[in-house]
Amino acid sequence: MTKEQLEVATFAGGCFWCMVEPFESQQGIKTVVSGYTGGHVENPTYEQVCSHTTGHTEAVQITFDPTIFSYEQLLTVYWQQTDPTDAMGQFADRGDSYRPAIFFHSPEQQAAAEASKQALQESRRFSKDIVTEILPAVAFYPAEDYHQAFYKKNPVHYERSHEGSGRAGFIRENWEG
Repeated sequence: MTKEQLEVATFAGGCFWCMVEPFESQQGIKTVVSGYTGGHVENPTYEQVCSHTTGHTEAVQITFDPTIFSYEQLLTVYWQQTDPTDAMGQFADRGDSYRPAIFFHSPEQQAAAEASKQALQESRRFSKDIVTEILPAVAFYPAEDYHQAFYKKNPVHYERSHEGSGRAGFIRENWEG
């Protein structure tokens, strides 16, 4: 596999701890990196992003092989991890640093993201409008090492956060079954 065959996708869906495992567990995913994007400060720290003064949102950047797992499949996984009707955070995590957004890296990704958002809106799965933003990808800064693969390093804390935030219950209620 040459590097040219790999693509990158960037998704913000609230706390990045809960956004890694659903993607990392798929075939064709090479890396999932937690980080920050969409802001105006270079190399922000977690503390700076949490201060809501940098404009960044927590996100995951995924390197994947589109011949094994397509961008459209990534979008399906993404939607099923988020509340796409909540523009000001996700679950217990509130504020602009937790806003949901799809950051596209090509015109093809933009078109696919817009089509999937429209299809979700038209499905009427949710009674409220789908408000997830679709934005051009900008600089992505990897988060500190202790945030990477958090679900593997701290499984008890991760599970408590996943359940306690309301994310797991929302997924069960709205996406499973």
